[in-house]
Amino acid sequence: MLTRRIFLSASAGLAASTALPGVSLAQSGPLRLEITEGVIEPLPFALPTFVPETPAAADAAADISRVIAADLRGTGLFRQIPPDAYIAQVTDFDASISYPDWQAINAQALITGAVSQRSDGQIAVRFRLFDIFSQAPLGEGLQYVGPADSWRRMAHTVADQVYSRITGEGGYFDTRVAFIAEEGPKNARLKRLAIMDYDGANVQYLTDSRALVLAPRFSQDGDRILYTSYETGFPQVYLMDVATVQRRPLEAIPAGNMTFSPRFSPDGSTVVFSLEQSGNSDIFSLDLATGTRQQLTQAPSIETAPSFSPDGAQIVFESDRSGNQQIYIMPSGGGDARRISAGTGRYGTPVWSPRGDYIAFTKQENGRFHIGVMRTDGSEERLLTSSFLDEGPTWAPNGRVIMFTRETPGEDGAPAVYSVDISGRNLQRVATPGMASDPAWSPLQS
Repeated sequence: MLTRRIFLSASAGLAASTALPGVSLAQSGPLRLEITEGVIEPLPFALPTFVPETPAAADAAADISRVIAADLRGTGLFRQIPPDAYIAQVTDFDASISYPDWQAINAQALITGAVSQRSDGQIAVRFRLFDIFSQAPLGEGLQYVGPADSWRRMAHTVADQVYSRITGEGGYFDTRVAFIAEEGPKNARLKRLAIMDYDGANVQYLTDSRALVLAPRFSQDGDRILYTSYETGFPQVYLMDVATVQRRPLEAIPAGNMTFSPRFSPDGSTVVFSLEQSGNSDIFSLDLATGTRQQLTQAPSIETAPSFSPDGAQIVFESDRSGNQQIYIMPSGGGDARRISAGTGRYGTPVWSPRGDYIAFTKQENGRFHIGVMRTDGSEERLLTSSFLDEGPTWAPNGRVIMFTRETPGEDGAPAVYSVDISGRNLQRVATPGMASDPAWSPLQS
């Protein structure tokens, strides 16, 4: 567990950003990155290696500095100024800042920090963020204290603070991603449920490879995962406690029926999923406390991939009731559904943004697959990617970045996890130990 303490008061001086993709750098007033449709100029920042205030903290200080810098660079919104260009050196965390030295190398933001090892074996990480243009701190200095092996989480937490103070958006670095780890030839692929930090570190395997597993989904507090397993010979939804790795079937389903495509409600009390009976699949909800099941759709078509709106009032899902796969929205208790997808091609795997403003989806058209976003009324459709096979989007908790699966073609084709921001920029592969698919982003860790 990490603890946080404010140790310095200072003027925050940040303005909230707009709700449009892209960024621009404000040239007057407090430092900020505004989310806009304009040309993107990554903000140049300086990050001297954090000061080790005790000899035993030297390695942790270097590692924490490296991870913070990688987090910020990885967004595509920030550009790190090489340390060999620095004029000033930070050897004392409490020393005053020589702003002209940082202005001379065109730094817009300066991140300083210190790391110490305490007598109880825990480490303490302090940091400050400075606006070089305004020659003032941005926000309050903070200190995090935790076990020595939590240094990576501390680094992600500092990076989240920096990101939030400069962009006005929530961070997403101190998160985890559940995914399916794959190995073996394409015609005999073995799959395991796994979990990792958002950047691919700290991989843990939660199941073995004896049964095919698919489509993990986090609860809103990140302590449980839903997934689909074929261990009984047909797909069935399971519920797993992440801490204990204890699991159970979501509910007893008669042999021959199939459950799949599960997802939690925003408050974690309800699960929606698809249930196939007698060749027809519909969407159902299950109250986890009472075990009460409710049928939400009743159409002679395939209804699947449900996802709640952030307020829990609506569900977006895919259906072929119009003749091919399209996206629909209905009340969370069932009822009349309205179609929101209007373009050509087939739409599937819709997922509501945590911000409530967009729905991400998979689109297949003219032999290509795309990850796209649209407004909740179907307007402003924007395709972010295009490849042989892109599918299964999942949102970062701040609603600004999407992960998905990309598979290469051919007999040796293999899946990998990629990320892209909602403007379609900064497409990059996520580090995993091997082949990986079906990512599911967790909320920020508490």
